[in-house]
Amino acid sequence: MTLACRKLDPHPESPARHHCGPWLVWLHGLLGSGLDWLPVAELCGDYPSLLIDLPGHGKSVAQTTRGFADISRQLVQTLQANGIREYWLAGYSLGGRIAMYHACYGSHHGLQGLLVEGGNLGLESAELREKRLQHDRLWGQRFRQEPLPQVLADWYQQDGFADLDTQQREKLVLLRADNHGPAVADMLEATSLGHQPWLLPALQRLTVPYTYLCGDRDHKFQQLAVQFSLPLRTLARAGHNAHRANPGAFAAQVLSFLSQSSFLSLPR
Repeated sequence: MTLACRKLDPHPESPARHHCGPWLVWLHGLLGSGLDWLPVAELCGDYPSLLIDLPGHGKSVAQTTRGFADISRQLVQTLQANGIREYWLAGYSLGGRIAMYHACYGSHHGLQGLLVEGGNLGLESAELREKRLQHDRLWGQRFRQEPLPQVLADWYQQDGFADLDTQQREKLVLLRADNHGPAVADMLEATSLGHQPWLLPALQRLTVPYTYLCGDRDHKFQQLAVQFSLPLRTLARAGHNAHRANPGAFAAQVLSFLSQSSFLSLPR
C-alpha cells in the first residue's frame, strides 16, 4: 500500500531522468505532513524530492500502519510506485525514527545515506519501554476523545518544545488543529518509543553515510548526539524543529552533507 506524496522534480521531462542521480525523500514528524519539508526541499537546488505524508497524516489520513516494520514496507512500496531506485532518506522526530529503522532493518536497496533531525534512538530497557507505552496510550486516549486544540495546547508544553514561546505554541496549535485526532492516536501508538528497537548498535554498523542534525537550542538531542558520538551538525537559531525555524541553514547543511559524501551521484 502506497502513501500519499508530492514530487518536486527539477528535470521532469529529461529523457535521461532515471540517470539524474538519487532523490531526496523526506519524512515529517507527528502531527505534520510532507508539506512541512517544502521550504527546505525547494532550497536543495537541483535535487529531486519526494515529500511523503505518513499514515494518519495529510493526504494519507485514511492510511494505517501496524508499526515500524510495516511502515518501512509502505515506504518501499511508495518509492517503487514513484519509480525511485536510489534515494537519500531524511526524517524529523518521528520521521527520523522511521528513517533510522528503515536504514537499519528495512528493505533499503538503493539507499544512499541517512539524514536524521532530532530522532530518538530508542529506550534501552524493557521497563522504560513499557512506561513509554503507557504514556503514549494516555495521549492516544486524549487525541481520540478531546477537542484537538485542547490536546495540542498541552502537547506543546512538553519538554521537547521548551524552546517555543507562547506565540509560537499558539501558532503551532492553529497549524496542527486540522489533523484527525483518532488517526494521530493510531500512529502515535503504533510508532511509540515503547515499540521501537534500541537503534544505536545497528546505526554504528551502517554502511551508508549518515548525519544527525540538531537545533542549537535543542539541548536534549544535542546531549544525546554527544553521549553516543553521533555525527552531529548543529543549526543556529533553532530548537527541536530546526528545519521549520531555520530552513535556509538546514538546507545548507543537507547540501554540505551530500556534497561531502563519496557515495553521492551528482545530478546533471
